[in-house]
Amino acid sequence: MKSPKAVIILASALCFLSFVDLAYGDDDYDDPKFVVEGKVYCDNCRVQFLTRLTKFMEGATVRLECKKRGSNDVVSKIEGKTDSSGTYKIPIEGEHDEELCDIILVSSSMSNCTEIPKELHGDNNARVSLTDHNGIVSKTRKANPLGFMTKKPLPECSTVLEELGISKNETIPKNR
Repeated sequence: MKSPKAVIILASALCFLSFVDLAYGDDDYDDPKFVVEGKVYCDNCRVQFLTRLTKFMEGATVRLECKKRGSNDVVSKIEGKTDSSGTYKIPIEGEHDEELCDIILVSSSMSNCTEIPKELHGDNNARVSLTDHNGIVSKTRKANPLGFMTKKPLPECSTVLEELGISKNETIPKNR
């Protein structure tokens, strides 16, 4: 039978080796540092927010662009496509704490919903923080939903806006 000292030494050695493996073990290069996740939708009411008439887009393209802080120099660009639920997931390698990163709409998958809104809220992008130095524990970074707009709102949008207590004239941008 082994002595208690030998068991303690063996258990300690195994624990120590597991910590060494965590610190210096093989990196899993298939496992990205971060994953940016968000949704793309068709804004059928031209209000630039989700309603019950919103349709999420399969096959829409977005781009993650990271720019150096203090300049407009693009450091990296990665594109992604949405799945059947309108969700994209873009894997990202490395720290981007010296960069400002945004998700930008690139192309719609719906021929009747292609306009990128600019009128109400300025640039249509979603800022994401891609650093471990921000207090966020999860490696998944959620981006705000982004939407393309139809040329004209659906007729039932008036009813939806009334249900929300919003005046159609205050919210829906005019056609260009």
